[in-house]
Amino acid sequence: MKIAVYPGSFDPITNGHLDVIQRAAQVFDQVVVAVAHSSTKEPLFSIEERLDMLRVVLQKLPNVRVDAYRGLTVRYAREQGARALIRGLRAVSDFEYEFTMALTNKKLAPEIETVFLMTEAKYSFISSGSVKEVARYGGCLEDMVPVPVERILRDKFGMRGEG
Repeated sequence: MKIAVYPGSFDPITNGHLDVIQRAAQVFDQVVVAVAHSSTKEPLFSIEERLDMLRVVLQKLPNVRVDAYRGLTVRYAREQGARALIRGLRAVSDFEYEFTMALTNKKLAPEIETVFLMTEAKYSFISSGSVKEVARYGGCLEDMVPVPVERILRDKFGMRGEG
């Protein structure tokens, strides 16, 4: 079985993330969407809230499961029996960071490949950070996040209706 891990903070999941997950699910037998505990980022949503969001959004993808982890991503991937890490790229600006991370991961775990998937162009401007900023100020989230996530963001920021 070909297993891949798609790690990230998913704070919150965006349509760009969803696009990458759906396409990874077509390539791999199983995709583990792994929410990373981060000591450097201050998340808007707790780990449990993010896991719940992911479960709702991904429930119709039978070969995708959701989990959380701490520590080195490659160590977690090994524990899952994964042969690949999925990384989404939005633009060339993402590549330098991701390339360096892929080389580091390859040094730590030579048996695990990093597979880069480009988001569709219509999602290339979306980041979790920009989504939170738009939501914080009551802007329109249409086409940026899945509908259930839009509702959760509206509740979190006390928003009503369309932005």
